[in-house]
Amino acid sequence: MSATAQPNTQQRALPGRLVVLLAVSCGLTVANLYYAQPLLETLRRTFQLQDSTAGLLITLTQLGYAAGMVFLVPLGDRIENSRLVSVLLAVTALAMAAGGLAPAFTVLLAAALVAGAASVVAQILVPYAADLAPDHLRGAVVGKVMSGLLAGILLSRTVGSLLADVAGWRAVYLVSAALMAVLSLILRRALPRRAPTSTHSYGALLRSTTSLVAVHPRLRRRSFYHACMFAAFSAFWTTISYVLAAAPYNYSQLQIGLFAFVGAAGALVAPLAGRLADRGLAHGLTPVACLLASAALAWAGLTAHQIVALAAAAVLLDCAVQCSLIFGQHIIYQLDAAARARITSVYLATFFIGGAIGSQLGTLAYHWGDWHAVTLTAAAFPAFAALAWTTDRTHTGRKRRAADTA
Repeated sequence: MSATAQPNTQQRALPGRLVVLLAVSCGLTVANLYYAQPLLETLRRTFQLQDSTAGLLITLTQLGYAAGMVFLVPLGDRIENSRLVSVLLAVTALAMAAGGLAPAFTVLLAAALVAGAASVVAQILVPYAADLAPDHLRGAVVGKVMSGLLAGILLSRTVGSLLADVAGWRAVYLVSAALMAVLSLILRRALPRRAPTSTHSYGALLRSTTSLVAVHPRLRRRSFYHACMFAAFSAFWTTISYVLAAAPYNYSQLQIGLFAFVGAAGALVAPLAGRLADRGLAHGLTPVACLLASAALAWAGLTAHQIVALAAAAVLLDCAVQCSLIFGQHIIYQLDAAARARITSVYLATFFIGGAIGSQLGTLAYHWGDWHAVTLTAAAFPAFAALAWTTDRTHTGRKRRAADTA
């Protein structure tokens, strides 16, 4: 059997239960970044904070995640993945436990920063799944794994609210710590061993990651597009708990969580987005996703006091953002099969920086203005991405080169 044939055999043998395990693992891990979003009002009262100060928890979590993308995810090309994942999950468990026991808000911020960085496990597992999948089904497999990740993003708010309502906000962090510890043990035993694709030293690995940005214009483009989308997404979900906790809703923690559960319906679009990407439609549908997100946010601003319309806007926003994410991943995974973890680190670090910017700007807009200021600020991000798409010639150039070669 040739060296090139062997990976293909492994890809065809990818069992469905492994795809499910990867999807669940991604969802449980990435949820750590979002548990706090519906808890901000509770945390603000507990630690006697201003709205803008409480929002720092989300911002620092996302910045930690971005740092983990830059400094930890590239190790997925250098270190055997099951071992790397197990260690990072153990660190996440310790950080979440520290957050649950935090005596002061500053301690909670530090724990969130570390937990955010270590939770990049999800973005080691996604390229891992892409490597196992056959080329013609890669979009569908990644879409299934991403559906678990995206469900974790959306359901985490509901789960966090439910746990906080029953047992207090500290229970959210402590339960997550226990889940991360158990998941660390399961994945260490269940994941097939994957040989590293790079022998670079850590320093050389980071330098090669930087060089990928210079070499691949499509990576730069896709990172920028989704950074704008995620900024809008984060601005909306970071501030919506303030809206629902105030008049005319005056929702409880449980009711806020149920609203977040409605938004989770957007995760159902992930497998469809993967199939559309497999058909070569990812680039052409990108501005459609961006404009849908802008329209959903504008609608949310106009219908702030109509809960059904507000929930519909949340679902549309989530659908658009998830499509953008999967379209981008499908495109960047075709750039360099031996550097997928490093390419993923660039892509996700960039858009989580966008998310951190969106979270902070959304919080400041709400503090200085109102919900309308938040939605207008958020809607501007994907609109700008759609405008930038009109200048994208990277795909046109690729088609011309292919035609010339033929």
